Amino acid sequence: MVKRMELTICHLYPYSMNIYGDTGNIKTLEYRLKQRGIGVRILRPDVGDKISHEVDIIFAGGGQDSGQSHVKLDLLKRKKELRAMQASGVISLTICGTYQLFGHRFITHSGEDIEGIGIFDLITKGSDERMIGNIVVESPFGTLVGFENHSGKTFLEPGQQALGKVLKGAGNNGQSDDEGAVIGNAFGTYLHGPILPKNPQFADELIIRALQRKYGYTEGLSKLDDREEERAAKIALELPR
Repeated sequence: MVKRMELTICHLYPYSMNIYGDTGNIKTLEYRLKQRGIGVRILRPDVGDKISHEVDIIFAGGGQDSGQSHVKLDLLKRKKELRAMQASGVISLTICGTYQLFGHRFITHSGEDIEGIGIFDLITKGSDERMIGNIVVESPFGTLVGFENHSGKTFLEPGQQALGKVLKGAGNNGQSDDEGAVIGNAFGTYLHGPILPKNPQFADELIIRALQRKYGYTEGLSKLDDREEERAAKIALELPR
């Protein structure tokens, strides 16, 4: 592994949209990079802060409806910038609330229409049904496990690729069998857990895509000891919904 490689991770809205422990995703990426001798720099811009154009991976977590209302105007100001970054292949992972806002719109249960930035071709509608519990998803990146907790129901437009197929749980809306969304290097999902500590193969997928984009790196990643992570995933697989 080339020692001089370094990735910059942007944790967007770390204070406004971070109520489900999703900072664990950042810690997982940081750990897996450092274990391989790859440098890592973490940026934490919140509302009103600039995003560096040197970013390789963008992460944004979940929040309550009030949190989404708080960041919505700021996110719309960043719409052109974030869409350009997505088009250039910057890797992004958005969870729950920010996943919804990366779609076209989120209509809350109270009727507020929150405009999104349209990276994903989807809409979300608030409901009085709470979709909460363990979730298992079959994806191109293996079986993913996590914990969902949302009342928003997300509907993918025709042609929008899902992250995976629900094997256990509600997924995007509790009606179809799809969960999450993917376009290029942009990934959205309802999986908390957080998702990356329990699914190290997915964390490595994000890392290798970032290394390929930045350095043209094609050698693959050295294997880490993931026995603890695999045990955690196995327990999650066996838990009832």
